[in-house]
Amino acid sequence: MGVDRKKIGIMGGTFDPIHVGHLILGEKAYEQLNLDKVWFMPSGNPPHKRNRDGCASDEQRVEMVKRAISGNPHFELSLIEMNEDGYTYSYRTLETLKEQNPDTDYYFIIGADSLYSFATWKEPARICGACTVVAASRNHVPAESLDQQMTFLSQQYGGCFIRLDTMNIDVSSRHLRQWLQEGKSLRYYVPDSVIEYIRKNNIYQTENRLV
Repeated sequence: MGVDRKKIGIMGGTFDPIHVGHLILGEKAYEQLNLDKVWFMPSGNPPHKRNRDGCASDEQRVEMVKRAISGNPHFELSLIEMNEDGYTYSYRTLETLKEQNPDTDYYFIIGADSLYSFATWKEPARICGACTVVAASRNHVPAESLDQQMTFLSQQYGGCFIRLDTMNIDVSSRHLRQWLQEGKSLRYYVPDSVIEYIRKNNIYQTENRLV
């Protein structure tokens, strides 16, 4: 008999701030793929977002993720990419995890937008060799188009791609930061505990108008 393999989903990102779209995506991946856990993995120094003026610090982003996922027993925080030396690349993280945990299969969860830019990532073939890539659907992207892109990438890089069937919440952290600067509310877009933390620490140069 074979050894039971663990199935871990990975939600990477800057989470600046984390919002309900991230949480819904993680929950639906857990459900659809029968995962054991979903790790939320903040990027310490993402190479595609090197100029992050006006954003939260690493410590603040980690704390916001902690608060957002605290009530979910199958969500966990991973700090593997929170390093101070150089930039983090997904292929390095995934290969390290695969080497350290040979009994675990990893499912790397990305948005539909990232699927179409996947070829520009650092070492896409090595990413595919270390995990299954799970792409979320988007309301404005037909499923047929997503399936065609996944087929193309699979042929190009020899990877396994899965489409996650879930309603997409069309919200971005960038828009939320802009709302805060404009004094708009984040209620229902961001967990209350995270909003409280943002207000208390005056992150994103916001004023106390988060109601």
